[in-house]
Formats: sequence, structure tokens, C-alpha cells
Amino acid sequence: MTEYAQTLLARWRRSDDRSRLLQVVQPGLVGLIDGTISTLAPVFASAYIAGSRAALLVGLAAAFGAAISMGLSEGLSDDGQLTGRGSSLVRGLITGTATFVGGTFHTLPFLARDVHTALLIAYAVVAVELVAIAWVRRRFLAVSLSRSLAQVTMGGIMVAAVGVAVGHA
Repeated sequence: MTEYAQTLLARWRRSDDRSRLLQVVQPGLVGLIDGTISTLAPVFASAYIAGSRAALLVGLAAAFGAAISMGLSEGLSDDGQLTGRGSSLVRGLITGTATFVGGTFHTLPFLARDVHTALLIAYAVVAVELVAIAWVRRRFLAVSLSRSLAQVTMGGIMVAAVGVAVGHA
């Protein structure tokens, strides 16, 4: 483990729950939610319009673009001095990375050439992503699992429906 990683781990262990929530969990959760949900529409629309390869490329482009945008937004919105949210650079990196991860997982099934198989796998991956988001919200934000599942599933369904509708237009 590098010295920098050891320093970060030591700082994590010394921080209180509120600081961890504000400086790590919340930026990561925001990124994961944005990456997972915002990229659904372009990925599914392009899959229905142009097939697996297009969906893969559109999904990767959307994930990279969203990661850069969200990382910059988090990093530039608050320097952490007034709010105690910690380093804006670290929060921006956490948010950007989580956004990329959230946008990429349901894009990877489109490595399969058969678009119907890729879509079925992608739908299953999205379900797992939404459950993971709901679990993190339950674990760190004390939101009931059923309420959290309902909220994130509704958001995912709305955005996926937009992608399907545009893809069939």
C-alpha cells in the first residue's frame, strides 16, 4: 500500500461518523446515483436505435462525461472551509469516480453482440445497482430499505422509460 493510501486510511479511521458522511459517503452516493440513473436513457435509447456497439460507446461516453461534470461540480461548488465537508479535490474525485462506476456497470453488457441479450443483462445490472444505492442510503442515511428501494427504483424506471421511448421513436 502506498504512503498516500495509508495516510488516507489513517485519516478515515480517526474521523467521526458525521465527517465521513459529509466528506466521503455523500459525495460517493451522489456520484453513484447520478452515474447509474442519468446514463440509462442514452444507453437504452442507443441500444434500441443502433445496437450493442452504439450502446457501449454512448454509455462509455456518457459515463466519462458525467464523471467529469459531476467531479467538477462537486469540487467547485464548495471548498469545504465553511461547511466542513473536507477537501474539494478529494470530494470531486470521489464523486467523479463513483459517477463513472455507476454509468459504466450497466454499459458493459453491451460488449455482447446480441442486443437483446445485452439488454436483458443490462436490466439485471441496473436492478443490482439500484439495490446497492438503496442499501447505502439505508446504511448511512438511515432511510428505510423499502422506502429507499421505492425511490431509487422509481427514478430508474422514469429515466429508463425515456430511453426506451426515444429508442422506439
